[in-house]
Order: sequence, then C-alpha cells, then structure tokens
Amino acid sequence: MTTTLRVVLDALVQPAGDLAEASRELTTALVRTAPSGCEVAALVPAAPDEAVAELRGQLPGIARIDTAPLGRRELAASWQLGIATGAGGGMIHSPSLMAPLVRHDRAYDHDQTVVTVWDLTPWEAPDELPRGSVMWHKAMLKRAAKHADAVVVPTHAHAERLAEFAKLGDRIRVIAGAAPAGFAVPTDEVGRRRALELPAQYVLIDGGRRDGLDAAFAAAARAGGDLAVVVTDVTEEGAAAVADIASAAGLPEAHLHVRGRLDAADRAAVLGGAATVLASSTLTVFPWLVVEALAVGAPVVAAACEVHREVIVDGGLLVDASGDALAAGLAQALGSDAARARLAVLAGDRGRAFSWLGAAERVWQLHAEL
Repeated sequence: MTTTLRVVLDALVQPAGDLAEASRELTTALVRTAPSGCEVAALVPAAPDEAVAELRGQLPGIARIDTAPLGRRELAASWQLGIATGAGGGMIHSPSLMAPLVRHDRAYDHDQTVVTVWDLTPWEAPDELPRGSVMWHKAMLKRAAKHADAVVVPTHAHAERLAEFAKLGDRIRVIAGAAPAGFAVPTDEVGRRRALELPAQYVLIDGGRRDGLDAAFAAAARAGGDLAVVVTDVTEEGAAAVADIASAAGLPEAHLHVRGRLDAADRAAVLGGAATVLASSTLTVFPWLVVEALAVGAPVVAAACEVHREVIVDGGLLVDASGDALAAGLAQALGSDAARARLAVLAGDRGRAFSWLGAAERVWQLHAEL
C-alpha cells in the first residue's frame, strides 16, 4: 500500500515570491527523499489546465495534482471558515497556514494536517500588511491551534514568539528553509547586473518589509562616499514609500536603487556584486535574502535580533539594530579587503548548514512520528 503526502501548493498557482519558491523547493525535495512506499501529491486551488500542466512540469516525480473546486481566494475563505472544500483527508502538509484545518481523526483514519509559519509580521507589525491579510492569518492560526497536528516554524526564535500568540504546546516543530537548490552566482553575473542598471559598488538591502529600513538607510548615509544602496523585492506601489524613508534618513536620492522581485539567477548575481548585505529588520521573519547571501558567501552585517543570531550564528557581523551601530558595522565590513574576505568565508561556511533535502527529511520524519 502506498502512503501519499499531499502538499498544499496554492502559492504556485499564483506565484507569491519567497513562499512560492519555498513551496516548490520543499516539494521537489520531498519527492527526492520520499521513503519506500511513499509518494508526494499536490493539492491546489482550481486553475486552468495549462497552469496545472506547467505546475506538473515544475515538479518532476510528483504522483498527481489534486485540484480543489474553488479558486485560490474562494478556497482560502472556505478554509478560513472551517469548510474543508476539496481536502479529502489523508496526510496533508502545507508550506503556509493555507490548509483545511478542521476536526479529523489521526488515530483511526490516519488523517494529519501540518502547517507552516515563516513570518510573524501579521502579529508583530500588522500595519505592514493589508488588513484582510492580517485578519486571515490570525483566523488561520486560531484554527491551527484547534486542529493542526503540528505547526512548523523555521527557527527556535519563531517557536518561542509564536507560543505567545497561540496555545500550541509541544506541537511546534523547527525546520529551517534554505536557498534554492543549486543557488550560486551565475557566470554571466556582470551582464545581469548591467541589465538591472546597478552601480559598481553597493550595499544590498531586502525591501520586502519596511521594518528597519530607516536605520539601514541612515547607516549607509553615514558611510558617505559614493556607496550606493540597492533595495530589492519592493513592490511598484511601495517604491515611493521606500524613497521617502531613504530621503528622511539622509541618503542622497542618487545613491538609492530600488528594484522589484528578482528571479533566483538575478538575485544570485546581485548578491555576487554586493559589498555587503545589510539586514536591519528585527521582525520574526525567516530572512530569505540572508540565507541566500550565506549560500553564495556574500558578507553579511545584521541587526542582532534572535532570528539573526540563530540563522547567522558566526557567519556574519551582528550589531545592535540602531543606525549608529549598523553604521559602525558597515564601516567595519567595508574597512578593508581583508575584512570583507573574512566575512565572505564565514558566510560561506555557515551557508552549508541549510538544505532543502535536509528539511524534507525532517518533514517526512515529522509525519512518521505523528
């Protein structure tokens, strides 16, 4: 008898940045590490046939793709209300909170539902997100507290913080994410950076959240000289706000370069040209860009929050989250070629600790224990 683990892949039907990539990478790794007698299937919202066919092409080895009768938005609303539309029971693993969190029988029917929480922004900084998104996440966490067999988080810092928002007891499990498989600086990195119209020397910042941007811009402004700042993962709607924050922090307009979401190869090329990656946010969010920086050996200077302490360890320079401390850290990292080379080596060493294959093996182990 074959045991099927179904992975909720709503983010791949309508790709949504880091979550879509994480979902794809984890599912691919789950297929590769499936124990004997086990297979992996996908559970997705209703989508056009061509979208389902494209998804199948992205997931070699997937056993099948189960399509729910509702679109993504309607399915999210249905599951939020506790209506398990299109679920069908069995073992379900979701790379997010998007799951049919309803009462089920794990002991006799062998039904399991496991969800994942990468980002606590809806609870720590709700103003950063649309009100509807915040309400949905909070409602789904309440459902997870009632019905999830386990809740996966990427760090122990997440686990401790999440426990403040939901009574999950010993159901919280820590399984970190990783950079995409094969993530490396491409051979055409120079051409890619030229196509993105990037300056010769720059500090790289993740603009996916506004938290910490003011301190990061202030630190870069104090570094002086011709040092530019490249901010990635900024939505078109958010570009003006980022520019305003930079201006208020004293960063010259000519030194700011705002870019949107980049594909993996472009991100690797941008990381390959960065003098330093400056991670200033202290929110409990898995720092995808930092993990990718470690994977390619890019120097990292980061605010010393619990998440960064756990993810970076000794793979970068951890400093206080204030603008002055970040500026001092930036000056130290950029002070000499030797300092930058040392940070690059430390980053590369730490980057080897993260692997999607390792994460997948732990997911299989988790479901076996359940």
